[in-house]
Amino acid sequence: MPLPPDQVFYVSPEQINAWRDEDDAVIVDVREDNEWADAHIPGAILMPLSTFDTAKIPNPGAKHLVFHCRSGRRCGMAAEKAVAEGYTGVIKRMEGGFLAWQAAGYDQEPG
Repeated sequence: MPLPPDQVFYVSPEQINAWRDEDDAVIVDVREDNEWADAHIPGAILMPLSTFDTAKIPNPGAKHLVFHCRSGRRCGMAAEKAVAEGYTGVIKRMEGGFLAWQAAGYDQEPG
């Protein structure tokens, strides 16, 4: 099922980092527990794709809801699942995933 073009967007790690710096993003990490334990974005919320539950997506309020994974594939699967299950909010997908975040040198912390 193709995602609605007005509901799911790709966003650069640079933009997401700027939103994070301004406390203007809710970042959802859909990687698995072991990946999270290695390193993750400070303040992100872990919702592994293997147990992803649309009903547990945090309400971002006026902030940007951002999904990310390791490289960008699984966050798309999470977005597809959310939309298929009736999520109506806008979802931003981080281009290049956590690998791009790390390559850009942005903050991360060990699990």
